[in-house]
Amino acid sequence: MNNRWLLALVFVLFTGFLLWFVSVRQSLLFLVGIGFGAVLAGARFGFTTGWRNLIEQRDASGVFAQLLLLAIAASISLPLLAQFPTELSAALGPPSISLLVGAFVFGGAMQIADGCGSGTLYKAGLGIPLNMAILPLFALGSFLGSVQLNWWLDLGHLQPVSLVEQAGLSGALILTYMGLIVIGLAAWWWSSTQGQTRKIFNKTLIMGAVLIALLAALNLVIAGQPWGVVYGFGLWAAKLAQAGQLFDPSTNPFWSQPVNASALQQSVFLDLTSITNIGILAGALWIFSRNKTATAKKLTAKQWLVGIIAGFLLGYSSRLAFGCNVGAMVSGISTGSLHGWIWVVMAFLGSLIGLRIRRHFGY
Repeated sequence: MNNRWLLALVFVLFTGFLLWFVSVRQSLLFLVGIGFGAVLAGARFGFTTGWRNLIEQRDASGVFAQLLLLAIAASISLPLLAQFPTELSAALGPPSISLLVGAFVFGGAMQIADGCGSGTLYKAGLGIPLNMAILPLFALGSFLGSVQLNWWLDLGHLQPVSLVEQAGLSGALILTYMGLIVIGLAAWWWSSTQGQTRKIFNKTLIMGAVLIALLAALNLVIAGQPWGVVYGFGLWAAKLAQAGQLFDPSTNPFWSQPVNASALQQSVFLDLTSITNIGILAGALWIFSRNKTATAKKLTAKQWLVGIIAGFLLGYSSRLAFGCNVGAMVSGISTGSLHGWIWVVMAFLGSLIGLRIRRHFGY
């Protein structure tokens, strides 16, 4: 109990530091991040696990919870974006070769590494060794992906497509709901065997989905942009590379863009994505301090090596795909970006391959 109170005191002091020395917005986003981390870790709300359980066990409960999350988040976010188009921004990404390749590779890598962007964060906060080791490799991969992103875009890309701009608010909502219904029916069909339907609803995951959707909408209102994870990772590695004089951002198309160049010069505490990432780690750590139930399977040297390589690929591919399960799927779909739907299809196909590799190495 003493450790929990000490941890709570640290959170309060850090929130006060942000409030006094940084900004009200950053202090609020840190609290939102704690909420994300606590819900993800407390409910064990894993995007990766949900997909894996559907494919291997025909358990659709995780996927249904994710669909509910998307439906609620879209119901709040799309009207907000339509009402405040200049104050709020959507998570738009261009349909591109990089998106197709990146999402496919990410889908496979997340099954091997047993975690996406948010999953890696909250499991690292829970003290799971593999995810703790993966986190810096994820950041390195994200940074290198950003450095080479322009080369990938030159292979072919289209302009980002916003459903709100193309179809209006009503059209965007209808298209989003229809897409979610189609996925839900497919998941229900797959979970049904010999006329019997396996478990499709899990109370804990449903509650987690509702809370995460509300937190995602709150993040959009406070930050002015949707919830993301990957950018923060890449920024951390970029700052280290620049500090070590290993990288000149002025020569790179991605990091020389004004917004990214500014992020490199400013404190990491001013970055919107970084502060919620720190909050997720803190929230997961709080859950661990409360019950200390996190367990991890003992891995062989080969499994460690494969897992770490997968972690690096998570970072690299997520940058090419303009987000992970959070930035591309949750935020992309809930804010009306076409690239979010493309991401889901390619990442699911990649997961099918990743699960075969996972089984091969005995994870």
